[in-house]
Amino acid sequence: MKDWFIRMFKGVIIALGFILPGVSGGVLAAILGLYDRMLHFLAHIRENFKENFLYFLPVGIGGILGIGILSAPLEYLLANYQVIVLWGFAGAIVGSIPSLWREASSKQGGQHTRADLTWLIGSFIAGGLFLYFMPYMFGTLPANFATFILAGALIALGVLVPGLSPSNFLLILGLYGPMLAGFKNFDLLGVFLPITIGGILAILLFSKLMEYLLEHYYSRVYHFIIGIVLASTLLILIPNPRSAESISYTGAGFGTFIISLILFGLGVLLGLWMSGLEEKYK
Repeated sequence: MKDWFIRMFKGVIIALGFILPGVSGGVLAAILGLYDRMLHFLAHIRENFKENFLYFLPVGIGGILGIGILSAPLEYLLANYQVIVLWGFAGAIVGSIPSLWREASSKQGGQHTRADLTWLIGSFIAGGLFLYFMPYMFGTLPANFATFILAGALIALGVLVPGLSPSNFLLILGLYGPMLAGFKNFDLLGVFLPITIGGILAILLFSKLMEYLLEHYYSRVYHFIIGIVLASTLLILIPNPRSAESISYTGAGFGTFIISLILFGLGVLLGLWMSGLEEKYK
């Protein structure tokens, strides 16, 4: 019973990676010693299914509890201190980049090939342009059952790929605020259900693929991820008039910018610390 509650508490912590921009659920799972078993379970779902399901059940319950508990204060902070909070989030993401950079070359003796750098630059430019102009091409994504399925898929990818924070993309897509509101209100049918469906679909579709890609194209995958992470982080701090949740500097004074820079620096230190924990415990 004690071990059951410990795993539930770990689920509460991993929930931070679902809703905090700059924090990866995969990184937290690695820190807590769950990632390897979780990825193997997801990639080979029928192997020892009952045993693994019962093992991860308290983790899932803790994740749901953590989301419900943490969503309300996050929603309040974003509504009242958007600039400061988003700069702090961006700092945490930037702090995780050195770890991703080292991880990208870990299978190649610390070397970054020209092809790897091409993947990084290409994903940064193409990903950044696509994410920025997506509201112009498709309009603001409405918060509904279908788009929350997309949100669930992104959250699942953040668990499958350590270092990838799904909340970055949800902010850009305009789904982050509605998702937090739904979590806060425990909207089981309108938010939790479609996000669960999207997460399950993404796991079924991408867990084996991710295992294969990491086995055969480890460096390319991580350089691609770094490019996307850098692009999405930059876009968090750039106003976009066509994005519903884009940052707005209207009314921000000198004090706001000073506090934002301080929180950015603290976020960088937090990201570096968390990355160090991941490398220690993975």
